[in-house]
Amino acid sequence: MKKVRRRFALWRADIEGGVCAVPEECVETLRARDEVVLVLEHREFGLKPLTRTFETTLRQDVEWQFGDIIWPADVRPGVLVTAFWEGGDEVVVRTVPLDEPLSVDGVVYFHEYDPRVVTREFDAGGSNRGRVLHAVRKQGRVFDDGSAVLAESALAGHCGLGRGAKGTFLLRNALDQLIRDGYLTRVPGSVDSAGYPSYPAVHGQKAAEMVFYAPLVEEGAYPEDLDPDSSERREHWVNGFVRKLPPGAQPSERQRALHDQEAETELAPGYTYVKKHHRHG
Repeated sequence: MKKVRRRFALWRADIEGGVCAVPEECVETLRARDEVVLVLEHREFGLKPLTRTFETTLRQDVEWQFGDIIWPADVRPGVLVTAFWEGGDEVVVRTVPLDEPLSVDGVVYFHEYDPRVVTREFDAGGSNRGRVLHAVRKQGRVFDDGSAVLAESALAGHCGLGRGAKGTFLLRNALDQLIRDGYLTRVPGSVDSAGYPSYPAVHGQKAAEMVFYAPLVEEGAYPEDLDPDSSERREHWVNGFVRKLPPGAQPSERQRALHDQEAETELAPGYTYVKKHHRHG
């Protein structure tokens, strides 16, 4: 029988629900089995080998899934897993560790991941700023590198900040803060007849002002018990850093001035500056 190998990203619902997608080539054979053995091969925090075996069955919830899985605590939404099946009653599911941990907007990843899913699944919190950032990442068009774009006119309908003058004020204030601090950027784009955004703008489509998000990917750190040189990171100050802008975009004069003042160097073309800030988690 032909060997099956399929790779896919885990969503938050998969991790919390203890499920794993089933390669479609396996479904016809395995759904009739009273029991399927799923072997998870994993490296905790990308280092320590871990093998777990689960007795599971196929279940259908829109798509076929394996159930009754307990995912390790270091598996984040967006982590890629590869399922292997050779025709028997056993399926092997494997993660792939990164060479070094990476921090994506403050969340440390130890295994290979899909940037698009990470963007969609990020919890930006319930503040007004978080709601605006969530709207762009959840409702916008997400690109392969995890960046996202959404027509600014569509924000009000997705942020839940209320209607009328008060809602408009709260939205404008939150958006202006995110742009000033370098988390979002205004860029010119376009929308098609259904309102689907494009960036850069597509000829023949309606021009539209966009808000653009790009993930901050930086060097991550291992947990303290694995890395004795690391310090407490649950609540800490993040130093100012430069962040790449979308093609054609320019930093604000405020961001240029902050960078020149704090870094004592000129800001390179195509980048903006995010000031020093306090981060929880």
